[in-house]
Amino acid sequence: MRLAAIIILLPILLVIFPARNSISIESLPPVILWAWERPENLTFLDPQKTGVAFLAKTITLRGGKTVVKPRLQLLQLAPGTKLIAVVRIETDRASLSSAQLEQTAHEISSLSGVSVVQIDFDAGVSERDFYRKLLQRVREELSPSAGLSITALASWCAGDNWIADLPVDEAVPMLFRMGVERPQFQRRLESGQPFEASICRNSAGVSTDEPVTISPVNRLYIFNPQPWTRDSFSRAMEAFRR
Repeated sequence: MRLAAIIILLPILLVIFPARNSISIESLPPVILWAWERPENLTFLDPQKTGVAFLAKTITLRGGKTVVKPRLQLLQLAPGTKLIAVVRIETDRASLSSAQLEQTAHEISSLSGVSVVQIDFDAGVSERDFYRKLLQRVREELSPSAGLSITALASWCAGDNWIADLPVDEAVPMLFRMGVERPQFQRRLESGQPFEASICRNSAGVSTDEPVTISPVNRLYIFNPQPWTRDSFSRAMEAFRR
């Protein structure tokens, strides 16, 4: 197997692939597969049509501590695949101190080998001020040419709409695992009603195990609870009409 087709992510986030290409949110392919913390072989993808958003690290804010868990699983890609590094943030009775904010921002902005970073944080109401400041800090530390994306609860994009002025290039509404709100948003999606937050209208996040009706978007992010295969990818493309 060609070395250029393999990414190995170790505790220091060692990335082995061809020289970094400068890309932006707008230049991403129309389909992005989420690759979570497990071995994934995605060498069957066409880099011109499909990109990969891989979990690069998980940051847990526990009490006053900041615990960082890097990706440890092998990720295999075709040369030229456009990448988004995803950072998952979780909290456990966190103090949300300024020290935690600074360390978290540094962990995110120091990711190497990618030109787009995505933050996945289901911030509660009491955590929103911290999240806003964190995004502002990350935006300051990232290269001006780097794209900054976030995942967003569907409610954030609808009546809640607290994310409208966040310093990000993209918010991806998560149209799965919506719990009791699922029927409400399913009716909304079927009617074609757009989200109030314009930043949520260009992309959508779906899962292979929760079919949902979506309006046309520029980018569709797809999660699969199981490792991706050529067959599961083909089924997803058919199910979501891509």
